[in-house]
Amino acid sequence: MKFMVNWRVHPEKREAVLKAFAGMTAADDQHDLGSIKLIGRWHAVGDFTGVAIVESDDPMAMAAWALNWSGALDLETKMVLDDAETRALGQQKIAREAQ
Repeated sequence: MKFMVNWRVHPEKREAVLKAFAGMTAADDQHDLGSIKLIGRWHAVGDFTGVAIVESDDPMAMAAWALNWSGALDLETKMVLDDAETRALGQQKIAREAQ
C-alpha cells in the first residue's frame, strides 16, 4: 500500500530537526525507514513542511517510523492510489453501478 505523509515541524524544534535531518546519511535514512520503501520526499523549507510518498504493507512499521519523528513533527498519513489504481477502481465502480 502507498501512503502520503504530510508533516509540519513544530516551530520550536525547527533548528534541531534541520540539524538532525541534514546530518543523516543514506544508511541513517534507511535505518529510520526500516522496512518502509520511500518513493519520494519533498520539503517546503520556507515553512518547514513537507510530504513523502512511501510504500508498506506493515502498519507497525508505519507507526514506528511516525513515532521516530512525532516529538518534533505533526504527521498526517493517508492511503493513496496511483493513476492506474484509481482508474481501475473507478472502472470497477462504474461497472457495478451499470448492472
